[in-house]
Amino acid sequence: MPVDPGCLDGRIMKCLTFFLLLPETFKKSKKSGGRAGGKVQACYEIVPLALKRKMAAELYPAQHTDIPDNASATAKKNALHIPPHSSPPPPPLHNLNNNHIDTDHWQSSHPTLRERNALMFNNELMADVHFIVGPAGASKKVPAHKYILAVGSSVFYAMFYGDLAEVKSEIHIPDVEPAAFLILLKYLYSDEIDLEADTVLATLYAAKKYIVPALAKACVNFLETSLEAKNACVLLSQSRLFEEPELTLRCWEVIDAQAELALKSEGFCEIDLPTLEIIVTRETLNTKEDVVFEAVVSWADTECKRQGLPATPTNKRNVLGKALYLVRIPTMTLEEFANGAAQSDVLTLEETRSIFLWYTAANKPQLEFPLVKRKGLAPQRCHRFQSSAYRSNQWRYRGRCDSIQFAVDKRIFIGGLGLYGSSCGKAEYSVKIELKRQGVVLAQNLTKFVSDGSSNTFSVWFEHPVQVEQDTFYTVSAILDGNELSYFGQEGMTEVQCGKVTFQFQCSSDSTNGTGVQGGQIPELIFYA
Repeated sequence: MPVDPGCLDGRIMKCLTFFLLLPETFKKSKKSGGRAGGKVQACYEIVPLALKRKMAAELYPAQHTDIPDNASATAKKNALHIPPHSSPPPPPLHNLNNNHIDTDHWQSSHPTLRERNALMFNNELMADVHFIVGPAGASKKVPAHKYILAVGSSVFYAMFYGDLAEVKSEIHIPDVEPAAFLILLKYLYSDEIDLEADTVLATLYAAKKYIVPALAKACVNFLETSLEAKNACVLLSQSRLFEEPELTLRCWEVIDAQAELALKSEGFCEIDLPTLEIIVTRETLNTKEDVVFEAVVSWADTECKRQGLPATPTNKRNVLGKALYLVRIPTMTLEEFANGAAQSDVLTLEETRSIFLWYTAANKPQLEFPLVKRKGLAPQRCHRFQSSAYRSNQWRYRGRCDSIQFAVDKRIFIGGLGLYGSSCGKAEYSVKIELKRQGVVLAQNLTKFVSDGSSNTFSVWFEHPVQVEQDTFYTVSAILDGNELSYFGQEGMTEVQCGKVTFQFQCSSDSTNGTGVQGGQIPELIFYA
């Protein structure tokens, strides 16, 4: 039979009054022979057990309930239905990673081991060791947990659980940057890797120091993808220090192909002397020797400043040592030497005189500099047509654009294009060549070339080779102005294997002169790989 809510409220109030007057009731019951009144019995029959517990908790908040002693505080609150205002919640723990952890029930709200471990990253909760990371004056105190660190790193395991375990509560690490150390710890706690260009080298150092190979590999991959001519020399120096052969190989690919850009970069002046010597002795540097000499002198000038020395010719020679005599000065042209090295003041008067005589005299003097020119980097050519032809009424240019798109399966460096010339004898052309990626111009050059009337291709170069990433389509175009009648390609291929590199071609919407995959202009891509 349903109970009227109003009636139920009235009975509850009577029961509360009964509980408050309970001692007096016992007295009266004793006087009356121990018999309980009927109203009391009715009250107990109406009030459910859960409601009794609730009322007891509200009337006697400090009194123990029948919840087992080993139950958690959270379980007690749930069983008693204590309202939020009954007692203030404990203050949350706030760590340096901006995590707010409620110490009462954070385990239940993070069901996986990975999530719970991640909450402990950089957190004082249960921390049993602290690291003072960074040099004096710029150090940071980082809390950690020995067990988690030891599980992720053999170095930390030896540090905390080995025969010579560290017993100090604070451990100083002055040679690791705080930001890099936090990245290392975040990986050990959560498997998450957050790398940035400014800290990746420091992180690689930390990963190597504490033997965390997965993090080190991620750092190397990050460096490879961000590798450019401007940072290739610095990364070469670091890759040698960290003994990373794959990264070293990638650095050499960039330095060889884009040697002039690499040697003129600010990063070149930041390398150490052994790396400088290795670069200067490199046989496959794709640049002129006067560029090498200028780069070496710039490095010497910066090294003098690092050592607090005046950048005098004598001091530059001293910091260079034998590296100066690795530059192949006699392989420069006479004009390049006279306008550059001869006026640098780095060479002595006797050395300058001997080199001039070596250029001009029949009886050449002995020189301390290498005399053999570098081999450089041999360019490769991808030819996309199987044949060429000409007709009396085509191919005509009239300043219109010939364009094609291509993609490769390996990283390469585009150096220039091979173009067809006149089919009516010798002719000179003005040409603008361009390389774009997703509409963005990466390189262009306005130059001239002379064709001899044959069906040969004629090379037109960009100012510097351009790095081209794999599996991405690029657009090359050429706008020619000159003799209108020209050779053109036929039987074009959509895929061409050139050495270890596979090229794919597709038509370009920029092409307004008829060039496409099957035929037209731009028969060759000149590249380094």
